[in-house]
Amino acid sequence: MLREIRPAIVLLVGLTLITGLAYPLAMTGLADAFFPKQAAGSLIEKDGKVIGSALIGQEFKDDKYFHGRPSATTAPDPADASKTVPAPDNAANSGGSNLGPTSKALADRLKEDVDKLKAENPSQPVPADLVTTSASGLDPDISPEGALFQVPRVAKARGMSEDTLRQLVADNTSGRLIGIFGEPRVNVLALNLALDAAGQSRVH
Repeated sequence: MLREIRPAIVLLVGLTLITGLAYPLAMTGLADAFFPKQAAGSLIEKDGKVIGSALIGQEFKDDKYFHGRPSATTAPDPADASKTVPAPDNAANSGGSNLGPTSKALADRLKEDVDKLKAENPSQPVPADLVTTSASGLDPDISPEGALFQVPRVAKARGMSEDTLRQLVADNTSGRLIGIFGEPRVNVLALNLALDAAGQSRVH
């Protein structure tokens, strides 16, 4: 009997070592060697301190910064662990709201957000990505239109010219992958870091 099951045992052990140990170690080593920044999580540093990742959105509320997409992620309620509370861009709990097109809660939230943005920039139509959440709730990017829509508010808050901010958006816009895949996008954290740097250079 042992003679019959020995090949199966050897095959199981061999494949476990190859697929469970050798392959992951090899891929990790190759990633560290050829794509060290991506393998480490595409982290973004400022003054030697990690302040975020290019892959995960952050919530910006101050008028002097560009804002990202709404986020429907949640976290456990500190007062009642069986419930959840809103926690925008919570990387530990990626997910959408799952509210459908007939949801009154969704319709009310959209109307409130659209009205607020229209008051901010009444001369331009509100870009869809500024009021809709992504499936993950962690989208770090917005469309160039979403960034340009916010230029008047940021310019007013910072006392900067709108032309300067539009150029800053253009400088921080990434195009389609190899020219055909995806859509042009602006990483909000990178744009806000460039915005701070531009503001500091004006002061000096």
